[in-house]
Amino acid sequence: MTFPYPLSRRRFVSAAGVATAGIVVGPMLLTPDGAAAHIPSSAGGPLPGNLFTLGVASGDPLPDGVVLWTRLAPQPLLGGGMPARPVPVHWEVASDERFRRVRRRGTALAHPDLAHSVHVEVSGLSADSDYHYRFRVGQEVSPVGRTRTAPAAHARPRRLRFAFASCQDYQAGAYTAHQHLAEEDLAFVAFLGDYIYENRPNPAAYRVHQGTDEPYSLTDYRNQHAQYKTDLDLQRAHGAFPWIVTLDDHELDNNWADEIPQDPDLQTPEAFRARRKAALQAYYEHMPLRRSALPRGLDLRLYRRFQFGNLASMHVLDTRQYRSDQPASLADAASPDLSMTGPEQERWLVHGLRSSGSRWNLLANQVMWASNDRQAGPAQTFDLDNWDGYRTQRRRLLEFFGSGQVDNPVVLTGDRHCTWVCDLKPDFDDPASPVVGAEITGTSITSGGNPDTAAFHRTYDPIMAESPHWKYIDNQRGYVVCDVTPERMLNSLRLVDTVWAPTATVRTAAEFVVLAGKPGISVASQETPTTSPRV
Repeated sequence: MTFPYPLSRRRFVSAAGVATAGIVVGPMLLTPDGAAAHIPSSAGGPLPGNLFTLGVASGDPLPDGVVLWTRLAPQPLLGGGMPARPVPVHWEVASDERFRRVRRRGTALAHPDLAHSVHVEVSGLSADSDYHYRFRVGQEVSPVGRTRTAPAAHARPRRLRFAFASCQDYQAGAYTAHQHLAEEDLAFVAFLGDYIYENRPNPAAYRVHQGTDEPYSLTDYRNQHAQYKTDLDLQRAHGAFPWIVTLDDHELDNNWADEIPQDPDLQTPEAFRARRKAALQAYYEHMPLRRSALPRGLDLRLYRRFQFGNLASMHVLDTRQYRSDQPASLADAASPDLSMTGPEQERWLVHGLRSSGSRWNLLANQVMWASNDRQAGPAQTFDLDNWDGYRTQRRRLLEFFGSGQVDNPVVLTGDRHCTWVCDLKPDFDDPASPVVGAEITGTSITSGGNPDTAAFHRTYDPIMAESPHWKYIDNQRGYVVCDVTPERMLNSLRLVDTVWAPTATVRTAAEFVVLAGKPGISVASQETPTTSPRV
């Protein structure tokens, strides 16, 4: 028998310290003869076996606790396969992987109205500490996850190491980047959007979406999320660290803006509002989010802030739910009426940046801030779904960055499926405009598949020569590891050689440095260009 989880990481005992009957392998309880056992519920008859097919996760780390997540789904691609009743789920948090030193335990109810997902807000833990956690229903025990709390607010940590990633189209390739991400030494992962894609199934893809069309209903979105969550590499990355998540467009509909779909001629306002409610509820059900993010009407509150002692604050943005519709032209993009964040979120951001008291102010952001012309020569072409389409608000915020009221702002961005490392300036067209911050736009986990790097550089190298604020560009797959100290922020681009195979090698392709007190970013090292990745 082939087991999908390493046996060495799946040793479980009961809350009383007694070993469970049979052998626990990943999310299944096997009886001594190797058959899957039915797990009895405390009420309402027996439950199906194999409840923890979607793994476990943690998120939103605070100094005294985290959110623990799982979802009971014995038939993950068929609506979950659970009976329509609440199910008690027992959870434990321990300071060791064998659960000999249990620090917190309790019981949560997995409700059918939330797809039998569980969001446990654990408190009372020690700051800046590692913990292990697991769930149990009857005799079935989940995989063990590892998590970490944030440093205390008054602490003065000398180092914070985390990663950020985005854009993991299931159809575009295997999650070879997550294989390596799970092995990094990190405090947390920031995932910046496009966790799922709403694309209809493509029979020619590396692997194919479930269903027959784009998702529209709550069941559709639940099944789409569940398919992504069944990927074992993604489960391992979730189980290795707490994640701080925010969404972009593909969790709902490409390039949506507030209540406006990409194609309003094909989706009525009523239909799109219903679709938005379904997509945001399914997103909440599958993410390690706090109850404060529970969807209310059309809204899911995702903009929030995390502090890591006095070293860094992370300001998590939401640039979809409150934005104005994308402008139709470059002239329209200068309108002062356009907003990427809405006025309430902008006030929240400005206040938080001004009052953070942190050495570094990091923005977890979806779409690119830096000006990004797509055409060489005097003509200009821009993607107005990015901050290039919201120029007045961008300039206002970047002028605030340079006002002396914000310490060391660094914007961390997803969306582009490429790495773009840039200085930030209030006016990108004025050579005299001061550098006020830095932006690292990270590449995708899979989206775009294996790239044609030669074609990419043929297109963008001539534009880079005309764009002095661009410091580095690349279009290969991977993630970015950020190592923050009081003196500098070192950012390592970690790339995999393929997403069209079950496994891949990983390498550090380049490193970028931001020095405290010196706005802007520089390339510290980069590999010598060779051939394109294997296709």
